[in-house]
Amino acid sequence: MTPIGKDGLSAAIADKLSAHFGKKTQDAAKTEIFCACAILLREMMARGRVKRTRSDARHIHYLSMEFLMGRSLAKNAFNLGIYDELCAALRELGLEPADIFETEPDAGLGNGGLGRLAACYLDSMATLGLPATGYSLCYELGMFCQKIVDYRQTEVADSWTVSADSWLVPAYDEAVEVRFGGVCEETWGFDGKCHTSVENYTPVLAVPRDMLISGYETDSVNILRLWDAKAPKSLDMRLFSGGEYVKSMEQRTMAEVITKVLYPADDTTAGKILRIKQQYFFVSATAQSVVRQHRRDFGDVRSFAKRHVFQINDTHPTMIIPELMRIFMDEDGLGWDEALNIASNCVAYTNHTVMAEALESWPQDLIETQLPRIWQIIREIDIRHRKYLEEKFYGNDEAILRNLVISGGSIHMANICLAVCFRINGVSAMHSEILKRDLFKDIYALTPERFTNVTNGIDHRRWLTLVNPGLHRLIAELLGSETYLRHPERIALLENFAGDDAVLRHLEEIKRENKLRFCEYVQRENGLALDPDAVFDVQVKRLHEYKRQLLCAMLIIDLQQRLHANPNMDFLPRSFVFGAKAASSYKVAKRIISLLCSLADEVNADPLCRGRLQVVFLENYRVSVAERLMPAAQVSEQISTAGKEASGTGNMKLMMNGAITIGTLDGANVEMHKLLGDENMMLFGLRAEEIAALKKQGYDPLSVYNGSDRLRAVLNKISLGFRNGESFSDLVSKLVYGGDSFMLLADFDSYLSAHDRLYAIMSDKDKRSAVSLRNIARSGVFAADRAVSEYAKNIWGI
Repeated sequence: MTPIGKDGLSAAIADKLSAHFGKKTQDAAKTEIFCACAILLREMMARGRVKRTRSDARHIHYLSMEFLMGRSLAKNAFNLGIYDELCAALRELGLEPADIFETEPDAGLGNGGLGRLAACYLDSMATLGLPATGYSLCYELGMFCQKIVDYRQTEVADSWTVSADSWLVPAYDEAVEVRFGGVCEETWGFDGKCHTSVENYTPVLAVPRDMLISGYETDSVNILRLWDAKAPKSLDMRLFSGGEYVKSMEQRTMAEVITKVLYPADDTTAGKILRIKQQYFFVSATAQSVVRQHRRDFGDVRSFAKRHVFQINDTHPTMIIPELMRIFMDEDGLGWDEALNIASNCVAYTNHTVMAEALESWPQDLIETQLPRIWQIIREIDIRHRKYLEEKFYGNDEAILRNLVISGGSIHMANICLAVCFRINGVSAMHSEILKRDLFKDIYALTPERFTNVTNGIDHRRWLTLVNPGLHRLIAELLGSETYLRHPERIALLENFAGDDAVLRHLEEIKRENKLRFCEYVQRENGLALDPDAVFDVQVKRLHEYKRQLLCAMLIIDLQQRLHANPNMDFLPRSFVFGAKAASSYKVAKRIISLLCSLADEVNADPLCRGRLQVVFLENYRVSVAERLMPAAQVSEQISTAGKEASGTGNMKLMMNGAITIGTLDGANVEMHKLLGDENMMLFGLRAEEIAALKKQGYDPLSVYNGSDRLRAVLNKISLGFRNGESFSDLVSKLVYGGDSFMLLADFDSYLSAHDRLYAIMSDKDKRSAVSLRNIARSGVFAADRAVSEYAKNIWGI
């Protein structure tokens, strides 16, 4: 990019305000200042993209239902190399940069780790100069804005229109038509081939809205293409003229609802239909767009797989497979074998979870009525794959049934991926082994060469450099340069200073400054005065039973009870910080959030806990909140049930910012522990194989409950309830009498013991600073640049 100085930026911002808002700087609102800055940066990136020469390398198409981008102004300015200049220009205009950055709403296009991972990978693909495009839906309202009302989560529409209007560029000339419903009609042509078309369908227009993604210290600019659903006709004039005003808007409403919200509840038939429509709209628009551009550039689609690779993330984009085949057969006239061969050589599948509910299955009757041509293709894939399975697993009916594409009246999306995709990968070493050993063991036994692993990574330039500038300056000073920004493995050189008392004191000072800033935020947003001298013990992630936020709550109750039993005990002050959203239809998860909020209310009002134990639940946890919290965190709670977490990325962000992990051997924790050892990371709990063995022999949570006085006291307290009068006996019954599926009771004693060991380290400043430094120094391997390089080499063939 062409360098631009402070004065040039000041003049350019003033010019954008004048051109777009008709205002002078002193008259403009903060949102208008933000928009002017965003438009300016967007134009700089657009010019950079125009200058880019076309690559002969395979183009990467990265498909994800989520892209949790967060705020973009500071990040884009940093990548463009003008962050300091932008801050100086804003100050010259009499503005505080932080106030303008704060004005930007989070781009709420995701829910958790999947979306944040996708955002990190886009940054790395652009930085590494890889020709790539991300694809998703242009959700009008994102996930939801979480409000805590009477200790309960409520969902409020989350609008990000200010950010969307500033960063997104509509490409109306590249819109495509996506078709739903109708009936399939077959005709025989003079060429002797059967031609299939869909008649009497309902069309929806897919309009691309592109977000430009700039790489760091490079001219490379890629695109995140977000598809917006529009009706071909905004109004039925005949109905409107007849006075049926609401009905005249029906087609428009039904079209636009497709991109209204992320992950609509699917516990009703209408919800399932909407999810199916979202997924097909997403992949059909993407496939049509890519194939159309390929025809323009290269003509014949037979070379398609050499020029393109689709990386689908989880099973949401699975219908890209039958959709590509539909296009190749119905529009390009290819036969089944040719079409399948192209699709199977250009689509790769990343599995991000072993949880059954995330391995989607859709009722076949809904697919048949909503997508009749796609249903025909899926049914043919099933017939051929069934024959293949019967040949390979003759006599093993269980293996055949496990891998059928269609069974029990449902279409199993993961099995379509297993039948067709040329590569299948997990996202941590342990997770990939589980896929090979358990979840996908049958297909792995047949084609082991298709399976690989790429451990997740994070954008270290955002999650260290931008969010923790004090730590960045220390690393750059000690390493003698900022080269770690492009070579994250060089962070390892920091370990040479693990015995340097001055460095450790500086590290402690940086942590305290970050904690003070976070305390100010919590005071402002939650009205709670956190003690900056307390240890900040953090568990922030999507609320799910297997992530075991409830286990951490049980620990806190035990600590409270210990303080009541012995008020004069030696107790290092600690503040537990939770942040989590529960899916709107996930009732148990919402109950756990209610418990956490009730517990926080009680502990924070308890005179015996004052100055020693605090609990805060961060309302509406999102990327911008994480950016404040990660640098301040000192303990990282990674306590999921062993064998359930695919990888995790919050664990990496916290490690990179010097938090010390307490966790199970699950997901990427396994690789973290290999790097850190027992002295720098606290392990507890049963291992995955031990859990399997215990359940096989007959796990009895009631006997565990009866055999532990401390556990019984904690659970009895939860049943009795908190000072707000709320009892959670339903959650206790689920644990004690409902099988304790995620082994909270089995791991309780081990968890408490590990916490005591951890806080013995935390009470010694020198020791905890040294452990913190070693965590930072060994975190470079978890950078997204490394992960994307592995995808490029081992999967995409670039």
